Amino acid sequence: MNDFTYHAPTTLNEALAALGAEGAKVIAGGHSLLPVMKLNLAAPTDLVSLAGVPGLADIADGGDSVTVGAMCTHAQVAGSAIVQARIPALTAMADGIGDAQVRNAGTIGGSVAHNDPAADYPAACVALGATIVTDRREIHSDDFFQGMFMTPLEDDEVITAVRFPVPSRASYAKFANPASKYAIAGVMVAQGPAGVRVAVTGASGDGVFRVGEMEAALGESFSAEAVAGIAVSSDGMLSDTAAGAQYRAHLVAVMAKRAVAACG
Repeated sequence: MNDFTYHAPTTLNEALAALGAEGAKVIAGGHSLLPVMKLNLAAPTDLVSLAGVPGLADIADGGDSVTVGAMCTHAQVAGSAIVQARIPALTAMADGIGDAQVRNAGTIGGSVAHNDPAADYPAACVALGATIVTDRREIHSDDFFQGMFMTPLEDDEVITAVRFPVPSRASYAKFANPASKYAIAGVMVAQGPAGVRVAVTGASGDGVFRVGEMEAALGESFSAEAVAGIAVSSDGMLSDTAAGAQYRAHLVAVMAKRAVAACG
């Protein structure tokens, strides 16, 4: 790991100023950035911590939406009475991320910004039609996740919150890697203001994607039987030591059926 300068700003403006340095990176929980730094896959000159910036770890009920601050840990999301009451599928999903150590350090903002193709939050964001709020703009989840580790964020742009519309029903089903708990295939199904949305994570190297055929079928009849006969192509699916492409395609169909059934 190369040397770097560590910044601990106490306001968002101070953080943004520190990010003006060439090669500066934001650090939240560190679970995404530190491993790649240890492997010399990233060598930031400056690390700008958001831990001391007030207001970034708040959760607010907006009536038709729930806003989760970017510095909220997975454990906070899982344990939030507000999220549990309004979007219980989101608390259940967060409670299944990694282990207790990961859940108490990793943050929603860091996970969303990193956009790991096997992470859980991208599926939740896309299925629920979330909006990613930054220090300068709002980006709908459909436009945010652009491929493996790719987003439209500028180098000095900071996610401040994620705003989730409250669905009428939603559920997440994941076939997890037994070691890392990352999704080998995870499916979030949600029915809300934008209709039915089905988002898949973990299965494709390109990251999260939607399954239009399932969405159309569930729009006609919201039942597990409606998606039971829909096959997902293995084209573009990941194939690794955890699972082959065809098995991942099969898992997507199985997890989608389980998610729909869990919606009640």
